[in-house]
Amino acid sequence: MPDGSRIGREIEDHGPAVAVLPYDPDRRVALLVRQFRTPPCFVDGTPSLLEVPAGLREEDDPMACARREAFEEVGLRLSQLEPAGRVWSLPGLSTERMDLFLAPYRVTDREGAGGGLAEENESIEVVEVALSDLAALADRGAVTDLKTLCLTQTLRLRHPDLFADRTETRS
Repeated sequence: MPDGSRIGREIEDHGPAVAVLPYDPDRRVALLVRQFRTPPCFVDGTPSLLEVPAGLREEDDPMACARREAFEEVGLRLSQLEPAGRVWSLPGLSTERMDLFLAPYRVTDREGAGGGLAEENESIEVVEVALSDLAALADRGAVTDLKTLCLTQTLRLRHPDLFADRTETRS
């Protein structure tokens, strides 16, 4: 402790991770994943969560990892990545520090099916969501994954034009 006293604590040595919110600025959609998560199912019966592509960092370079995860999970070849922060995902328990990214993409960047890795039993459903719908989900508390909520709100703050009514932008 700061005063020099010692206490016992348990920690999970999880390691570094990344999360990326891929969005198409022309069509105003995001590519997310839906997959089964044991803890939410155990706690309240929630069978799956809507999430941004994410994973443990196997590479030294967080951007390289974000690109790999985006391809594995949603089939995107990302070129541009906009750093959105480096955060402790669960500082009271875990060593996991997560690099967060926003990533614009175009339809032509979709080169694979996504769905995750079969050998890791990732049964991932790729979900395209209109940005206006994602904002509405966040506003009503229906985005329950923290990294997804954080990246959604960051996108809204940094690029509010993506959420503006198209009739407003034409005047």
